[in-house]
Amino acid sequence: MTIRPLAVFDVPLRTSFRGQSRRDGMLVAGNAGIGEFSPFWDYGDKESAAWLRCAIEAADGDWPAPVRGEIPVNVTVPAVSAEEAHAIVQRGGGCRTAKVKVAAPGDGVGAEVARLEAVRDALGPGGRIRIDANGLWDVDEALRRLSRLDRAAGGLEYAEQPVMSIEDLGIVRRRQQVPIAADESIRRADDPLRVIRAEAADIAVVKVQPLGGVREALRIAERIEIPIVVSSALESSIGLRAGIALAAALPELPYACGLGTAMLLEQDVVDSPLVPSEGVMSVADALAVPLPELAFEPANEEITHRWLRRFDRVMSLLG
Repeated sequence: MTIRPLAVFDVPLRTSFRGQSRRDGMLVAGNAGIGEFSPFWDYGDKESAAWLRCAIEAADGDWPAPVRGEIPVNVTVPAVSAEEAHAIVQRGGGCRTAKVKVAAPGDGVGAEVARLEAVRDALGPGGRIRIDANGLWDVDEALRRLSRLDRAAGGLEYAEQPVMSIEDLGIVRRRQQVPIAADESIRRADDPLRVIRAEAADIAVVKVQPLGGVREALRIAERIEIPIVVSSALESSIGLRAGIALAAALPELPYACGLGTAMLLEQDVVDSPLVPSEGVMSVADALAVPLPELAFEPANEEITHRWLRRFDRVMSLLG
């Protein structure tokens, strides 16, 4: 494989997300383009190897042909005030589906209810709302909150990873009516299909970097017998291209995808970020050749060296 580090980015977020105020990562160059290597820092080198395989695949231009021209996407609402949640949806590129973060530290049920009511008001009665708890509730808390949040939203499309373990996910799925989506139970699992065999989820959230690239994610998707939602790992617009390539290649795409997350970045790495218009992303625009022009201030020396060391360690694992 021929791949080399191109640049390290460190860009601010509009709002704190996953406890972070910035997003950093590395762009790599290959024979046919550019890929993104951006595992979060709580991923060890072994876990990060899948993320690097995804970047190599992108830099080699090795993606399957798309079967659709547009990808419906959701607007992502972090754990913010009700007023800010309303504003985020209104400037959300015309998206008719909103994914709302819940279970943030210090985020009480009253704040979550207000946030969901504000999102419902901004979307109107025809919009769809899903929530994401990142596995931070226990079973009892999930059962208490899901019933109340379902009412506040005027009906939830689904709840993503309300609890962490597959066993607990199955319990929550069986004991209440809101459909359950699995995210961490797939992307951080040694066996991403275990949650499916356990019948612990109604929907599978698939993220292309943690699964090792578009083609590997497609192979896993072929064995998933429940609907799939393609979502991002808060990548730059370069990294989002891989997620769009996956969503474009799936035989079926029944739900809006979580690929509009460039809107969460205060600045991107390209002049023309990949953001939705009228609630959809254009596959042709996202995957156009040549690639968009890079336009960002590289990360400082300390962050750059940290990523270069990480790149070398993870590359050594790939052989």
